Amino acid sequence: MSDPIRLFLVDDQQLVRAGFAMVLDATPDMQVVGQAGDGQAALDALTGPGAVPTDVVLMDIQMPRLNGVEATKRLLEHADPPRVLVLTTFDLDEFAFAALQAGASGFLLKDVGPTDLLAAIRAVHAGDSVVAPSTTRRLIDAFVTPVTRVPGGGPPMGTELAEARLRPLTDREREILVAVGQGLTNHEIAASFFLAEATVKTHIGAVLRKLGLRDRVQMVVLAYETGLVHVGQG
Repeated sequence: MSDPIRLFLVDDQQLVRAGFAMVLDATPDMQVVGQAGDGQAALDALTGPGAVPTDVVLMDIQMPRLNGVEATKRLLEHADPPRVLVLTTFDLDEFAFAALQAGASGFLLKDVGPTDLLAAIRAVHAGDSVVAPSTTRRLIDAFVTPVTRVPGGGPPMGTELAEARLRPLTDREREILVAVGQGLTNHEIAASFFLAEATVKTHIGAVLRKLGLRDRVQMVVLAYETGLVHVGQG
């Protein structure tokens, strides 16, 4: 049996942490290795001397001293950081987008059911994003494109820069990047291109590796920034 997923809980409400810990510690493939009541305390525990070895951090957003967005950003600046799954009571796009911009691998509301929470943790630990494609596309439409759009219909980052950024990709990998940017699932991409899902996963892995991207969310952002996908497309 493989080692359990090591989890660190960050929330300013002790009862909330206790509730999550009860569920997670009762799950055979998971183990809560630490807790903190604010972002600064989490950083101290996760990055300082004697740092707690952690695979996934469950991070609240609104906390005293240091909020979850800034804590996520600072945590991910360190070498080989844990992945971050943001859990919040606030169903507001700006919080979700700020967390994703900071490098979080997912965004969920605290009222998520235990089954979905455990599945999300496993997905994040495996390197996937747990933000639904439709949510990701809505966030990008609302926040990225209006700010970065340039006159003339070219890509927000400029045609030459966009082409240079995408140059490492094969034609098929570009097609896969477009499909991810449009919010398609691996199953839908496989059906569209008559590929096996395993092949789609291989192409996505190649795109992530070649472009230095962390996860599927960053693929969506890049697809918009390079002009491969536009507002309302998909």
